Amino acid sequence: MAIKFAILDDYQGIAPPYFAHLESQVEITSFPETLDPRDPTQHDALIQRLLPFDVILAMRERTPFAAKTIEALPNLKLLLTTGTRNLSLDLDAFTRSNVAVAGTEGRPPGVNSTVQHTWALILGLARHIARDDAAVKRGAWQGSLGMNLSGKTLGLLGLGKLGSQVGKIGVLAFGMKILAWSTNLTPAKADEQAQAQGLPAGTFAVAASKEEFFAQSDLVSVHSVLSDRSRGIVGAAELAKMRSSAFIVNTSRGPLIDEKALLETLTAGHIRGAALDVFDPEPLPLDSPWRTTPWGQDGRSEVLLSPHMGYGEEELLRGWYRETAENLERWLNGQELLRRMN
Repeated sequence: MAIKFAILDDYQGIAPPYFAHLESQVEITSFPETLDPRDPTQHDALIQRLLPFDVILAMRERTPFAAKTIEALPNLKLLLTTGTRNLSLDLDAFTRSNVAVAGTEGRPPGVNSTVQHTWALILGLARHIARDDAAVKRGAWQGSLGMNLSGKTLGLLGLGKLGSQVGKIGVLAFGMKILAWSTNLTPAKADEQAQAQGLPAGTFAVAASKEEFFAQSDLVSVHSVLSDRSRGIVGAAELAKMRSSAFIVNTSRGPLIDEKALLETLTAGHIRGAALDVFDPEPLPLDSPWRTTPWGQDGRSEVLLSPHMGYGEEELLRGWYRETAENLERWLNGQELLRRMN
């Protein structure tokens, strides 16, 4: 009997051609519509959907696999995932169930895709690109003024590889001042990150406190890893510290910002605006206030949204699917998996 193979959450239908040469050995089914296993009803539907399959391909963290999900899939033998890590996978549970897990590399060299998208959102928000585009297309003209970024303070909440790349662009392209903060960030670590980006020590200043960070930043860009400790790291108190002229941008993970507090802040117009690429849950429900609120009107803040496209780069996703197809072929031929994760 053919191996049953499920492709999950391939929103753009990119994956199938990369697996076409395996169709004589594998029965391929695509499920582009995401089910959220945190919802009990959707979890039950997910189990029924995936129960027959020997191999599953997960696109990043779109469908989480917790222990209870894995244990309910006795036919599963191999889980392929895109990327070098996937924090939504319970790798210990996969190991206990004798399910192999393997990832990919496939990231093009140069400026990270999420960094590029961060700057697209920053510029789109600061210059009102989406609003002005819509205005011109409906026959209007010049209804807003852009914000000059030069000399402004770019606050980086998290100064890892992505945050420091965002900071480098802010410094070199726009002459911005950089202020960074995270729980364990020190000036010495900030200097290491600056020097790794070819910038002099002292380029990335470290805020003395979280409160100071939010109070002094003209634009906050979030670049933290989601964990139990960082969940809700931006809440009502932090948003209240921000200047009325400030923006916040999140291309990291939705739950890093308290959604209720952010919605209240933006609805009241307490800050200038927000640009968001990540949400919880994803995809956004059709009735989500992010979709339905008339942002930028009647005193509400400007809001720019994109559908988790920070890593949605053509070369990257095609490379990931190419690598997962190679790994599936290796598994079918009894060869060692590449980029094994458990």
